[in-house]
Amino acid sequence: MELRRSRVIAAAILLGLVGAIVPIVSMVYVSWVIAVDKQQEVLQQIARQTIVRASKTFADARIALDSLAYPPLPPCSPQHIARMRVIDFNTTSVAEIGYFENGLLKCSSWGLEETRIMRSVPDYVTPDGLQVKIDAHPAISMGNRVMALYRGVYGMLIDPQRFVDTMMEDGVALVLANEVGDTLVTLNAPDAALLKSVAEAPQRGMNQRSLYAVARDKGLVAMAIAPRASIAGKLEEELLLLVPAGAFVAIFIVVFVAWQSKKRLSPLGELSIAVRKREFIVHYQPIVDLTSGACVGAEALVRWRRPDGSLTRPDLFIPLAEESGLIMPITDQVIEMVAAEFGPLLNADPDLHLAINLCAADVTSGRVLPVLEERLGKHGIDPRQVWLEATERGFMNIDAARETLKIARAWGHTIAIDDFGTGYSSLQYLEGLPTDALKIDKSFIDTIGRNTATSSVTPHIIEMAKTLDLRIVAEGVETQEQADYLREHGVDYGQGWLYSKALPMSGFVDFYRKAKTRQNGGASNILVVAA
Repeated sequence: MELRRSRVIAAAILLGLVGAIVPIVSMVYVSWVIAVDKQQEVLQQIARQTIVRASKTFADARIALDSLAYPPLPPCSPQHIARMRVIDFNTTSVAEIGYFENGLLKCSSWGLEETRIMRSVPDYVTPDGLQVKIDAHPAISMGNRVMALYRGVYGMLIDPQRFVDTMMEDGVALVLANEVGDTLVTLNAPDAALLKSVAEAPQRGMNQRSLYAVARDKGLVAMAIAPRASIAGKLEEELLLLVPAGAFVAIFIVVFVAWQSKKRLSPLGELSIAVRKREFIVHYQPIVDLTSGACVGAEALVRWRRPDGSLTRPDLFIPLAEESGLIMPITDQVIEMVAAEFGPLLNADPDLHLAINLCAADVTSGRVLPVLEERLGKHGIDPRQVWLEATERGFMNIDAARETLKIARAWGHTIAIDDFGTGYSSLQYLEGLPTDALKIDKSFIDTIGRNTATSSVTPHIIEMAKTLDLRIVAEGVETQEQADYLREHGVDYGQGWLYSKALPMSGFVDFYRKAKTRQNGGASNILVVAA
């Protein structure tokens, strides 16, 4: 009986130990796997961003070198040297540009060369034809290592660190190599063993000292490396605090802390970097004449394109940009982009217009007006072809807004009130503002054909605009029923998914060309200039 009792106690103790140890050991193992996986995902993202950055640097270099050849200039003439100097100055990654004749450097962006300097023998050639000398030490670099790129009779020197200029966590090392494993540049002294095997390394991995992740694209290989010990130490510290609270709480907190530790920047910090690195692009939503079906213009809509190519919706960053004041440099970048992209199309068709949104701060301060004048003038754009759209939030200071819009209108811009009806505008406000057009918000267009409490607002807005002799644009037109209603009620223009979503410049040009062809009965004879 005593033996039997002892066996039961021993079995209970053993089961109790197993029941206590197994969940804790499992939690430690799962937490470790999760931590490693998350860290490798961060490293993978860094490696991808490095590839994007390096590819852009190579592409910028190729474009710069190609641009030197046209139009032809007498080699090493003052005009030729001036062109090299301009391209050198305007290409941020370039340290010097040179012209070679019979394998000897004849002149550079610094001027004529008095000494005989032989052109370096390249180590390899990129997929798009750039000859690369990985390790160069010209006299101009004072012994510092630079990379030399050659194309035709031209060459340039680039600081290798430009290829790995990307955001990453402290303690992360980086290797950039070509596809055969020649190391182009390193950062933060990467693991020597991993450095030798970068070309053959799997996408993710771990050795006794390090975690790593690899990205490959366009003839380049990038490896981001973090010390294994640092992750193990963090994990051990968190587990010592969380194990007494139980497996469920421990797992939850470890995952949360791991996620928190991997956050690279706050949302505002990421947005600030995006502004500095000019990560914004513009899409164009066609505006259509509801009577003729002609494409009469477009609204410029900003998009945030991340380094990995993904797009962030405006509603996720515009409120933060307005709150922080970053909306103003974003607006400046949008104006600069649309002037360069859309300008040729505006110049080709004087009847076409482009609508640009102004933030409330710019409507109040008028800060944006000199920016518009300078950018449009640079590209020869007639201000009469540029509509300025102001939302009702811009009228908090009605006197200041009136003055800004008055100046813009005097310059020839068409002034439109955007998202009308969603704020506090009234007939009195409209009568007191220098306004040419009114845009009806999508929320009112959606009520057309429906028996809702707000369905009667749309005809009132239309009549108000007609009373003031304003052109009317309907936003968010998605059905033919809505288009027919608006046309029958005298609305001039419409935009929305019934016609097209917002398009990149190339897509808008295709839409515009097809619309012109339909308008001309199957043949378009207008010159369309693609950006």
